[in-house]
Amino acid sequence: MRSDLIKSGPDRAPARAMLRATGLQDGDISKPLVAVVHTWSNVSPCNLNLRELAEHVSAGIRAAGGTPIEFNTIAVTDGIAMGTPGMRASLISREVITDSIELAVDGHCLDAMVVLCGCDKTIPAAAMAMARLNIPAVALYGGSIAHGNHHDHPITIQQVFEAVGAHGAGKIDDAELAAVEKDACPGAGACGGQFTANTMAMVLQTLGLSPMGFNDIPATHPAKQHAAFRCGELVMDCLREQRKPLDILTQTAFRNAARMVAATAGSTNAVLHLLAISREAGVPWTIEDFEPASVHTPVIADLMPGGRYTAVELFGAGGSARVAQELIAANMLEDGPTVTGRSLFEECAAAPRADQQDVVHPISKPLKPRGGYSILYGNLAPEGCILKLAGKGTTHFEGRARVYESEEQAFAAVQAGKIEKGDVVVIRNEGPAGGPGMREMLGVTAALIGRGLGDDIALITDGRFSGATHGFMVGHIAPEAARGGPIGLLHEGDRIVIDAQSRTISTDADLATRRASWQPPAPKVTRGALAKYAQLVGSASEGATTHPSTHSNKPSTPIHSEAGVTA
Repeated sequence: MRSDLIKSGPDRAPARAMLRATGLQDGDISKPLVAVVHTWSNVSPCNLNLRELAEHVSAGIRAAGGTPIEFNTIAVTDGIAMGTPGMRASLISREVITDSIELAVDGHCLDAMVVLCGCDKTIPAAAMAMARLNIPAVALYGGSIAHGNHHDHPITIQQVFEAVGAHGAGKIDDAELAAVEKDACPGAGACGGQFTANTMAMVLQTLGLSPMGFNDIPATHPAKQHAAFRCGELVMDCLREQRKPLDILTQTAFRNAARMVAATAGSTNAVLHLLAISREAGVPWTIEDFEPASVHTPVIADLMPGGRYTAVELFGAGGSARVAQELIAANMLEDGPTVTGRSLFEECAAAPRADQQDVVHPISKPLKPRGGYSILYGNLAPEGCILKLAGKGTTHFEGRARVYESEEQAFAAVQAGKIEKGDVVVIRNEGPAGGPGMREMLGVTAALIGRGLGDDIALITDGRFSGATHGFMVGHIAPEAARGGPIGLLHEGDRIVIDAQSRTISTDADLATRRASWQPPAPKVTRGALAKYAQLVGSASEGATTHPSTHSNKPSTPIHSEAGVTA
């Protein structure tokens, strides 16, 4: 056992003395030492139940012959940080969480681990740490929040952000905004739609790092505690059988995950996170590899933000397995190993099939003929960007640029009524290095939706969107403005054309002439974690990680050069 390095032999007496001080006895110390890592915090509902679930995981580990070693790491809550300078910490926290799990587990030579995660960045960080450490491991998502109820209609945090825009437009008064705020979040769990947390929870199950169905169980459902206990037992089985994450994380697993995201019109942040996980796993995977998944996979799950239902209703309809069952029947998924020892297809076949439901549609009657995102290139995004297609089905937009140097500037313009139909809102210097931290733009996009402009404007940015965003939105533009990307050369009034059919985003402005006088902006932060991240972070087209890539990031198919032609 790895843990023998810290606990076996006469020279390890000091370490054993310290372990005894925690309450461990000879029998406990002689067993495998298994990390129970969680991101518990009481600053938000997203991670609120993880410490309780950790107790059940620990009980499962003990029952299966191991000794649990519990510790926690950080979480940054997007829903609270959104629209503030604090949002810069969100994506950066993914790297810090991954690093801290690595350091604590390796620092104590632990034999295996269960990672409990509960929100947008903690979930991909769990997978990244599992891939980096490559010891027997299981991930469990704390679960979705139940939806709120407002005037007998279900609502989520998405409706609160949109209510801010409606309030700014004078469509609702202070009392109604306060009522929406108080009704939206009833208790523990992460944001309820197919936003980033629930998208990534589904991704972990599809990759095979979490048991199929376990992540679907809502946070406050009684079955969640049993799932946690089973994960404790399961990690001991993984240890005995030496099942490790890198045995599971194959190109097939990433192709499957991309298709599940497409089929559920999931968060575009999944692209960023899957790229990051692939780099930790050493699996060749590029931004272009997401395009076939989206093109050839119809949207079959009627989930917010573009649809009607939340993750709670999806759970009642059969969960992620129900979506996978449809895709498997249509030969749209490939079989592969999972953490349980059974294959993905075996896991899905064993899951109950809920036929009396209308959350998941059959492939023959999809909600949309293709997935919820597209990868674009062109003279505004030579390295690529992501168009979110979770709106009304628009595939082409052109209009004049309204240029803002930060999210705050753009939000103020929206609230002041300065954005008009036909505008292309440009928010730049919000990329991984320029932000730093690649903030999400939910405050701006939700305010536009709340003002009734969602179908009549476009928004492009080198930052990110929340999974709760819908409308004609282009994010992750690379290279980013702060590193000389063409988005930094746009002027107010420039004509911008976005076309999903040709997969291009372009302008007819004379960018070459402007580049001659371009100067990089001064760093916004010069010390601390944000400054270190800004210096180390790679392109959004490579996952915006600080971890060196272990393989080429060249797309396997041609892309468009800065001139807008095939290179």
